[in-house]
Amino acid sequence: MKVAFSTLGCPAWEWDEIITSAKDLSYDGVEVRTLGIESYAPHMIPFMPENIGKTKARLHALGIQISCLTSSCELLFANDQKNRQTGMDYIDLAQALEAPYIRVMGDAHPQPEEYIDMATVADNYLFLLDYANGKNVTVLMETNGAFCDSLLLADFMSTIDHPQAGVLWDVHHPYRFCMESVDETYQNLKPYIRYLHMKDSIMVDGKPQYKIMGEGDIPNVEVLKMLKRDGFDGYVSLEWVKRWQKSLSEPGIVLPHFINYVQRYIK
Repeated sequence: MKVAFSTLGCPAWEWDEIITSAKDLSYDGVEVRTLGIESYAPHMIPFMPENIGKTKARLHALGIQISCLTSSCELLFANDQKNRQTGMDYIDLAQALEAPYIRVMGDAHPQPEEYIDMATVADNYLFLLDYANGKNVTVLMETNGAFCDSLLLADFMSTIDHPQAGVLWDVHHPYRFCMESVDETYQNLKPYIRYLHMKDSIMVDGKPQYKIMGEGDIPNVEVLKMLKRDGFDGYVSLEWVKRWQKSLSEPGIVLPHFINYVQRYIK
């Protein structure tokens, strides 16, 4: 099992500070979501065509992998060339960086809020999966929005049957928004899970209030024990959403805590 953190958790850090901190803290990878004010990875300076060679060399020297490029690509609209182009751009960049995964979403919201047309989502997803063929990039569908319902997502994935397809299990969302046990989610999605997002929270006035690992009531330890039991060798990534919630604890506190917490159960 490998450990990463999303750049959402350190919005004020420069790229070199992010990757050297990952090295110093014994992380295996860094998940790219935002960098400074930029949220579109192909526009981030380290990933410009003229800088990719230098960026890859620096990552190789540190022994750090870009674990995932986490796009904002949403697949719920028919004839949506903008989101398809976003997905293709991320696949191309992942191939160039030798990153194994990109993330896409069935809809825009963390919690289920609206009906989505599964046929449209499948059509857009298959378009990107076919585009990723032969590029060593897996396109991950996240347990997000309507797909917080893990049985719905499992049924959807069973109709896809594509070698570039997989699931990003955000442990928080099905547990928090669909009241699923983590065992239920895991059993439904186990054949498809390639990557995990982890965070902790408690509910306050009907909304999640994020906490550092172990200070909330998400059963993350149970998840880590299940993964270790079954020999999961993918990434477990901290998604600390400080980019969106400035009041959350600083990365200098949260990142060391997360890897120490996780390693207790996976080493």
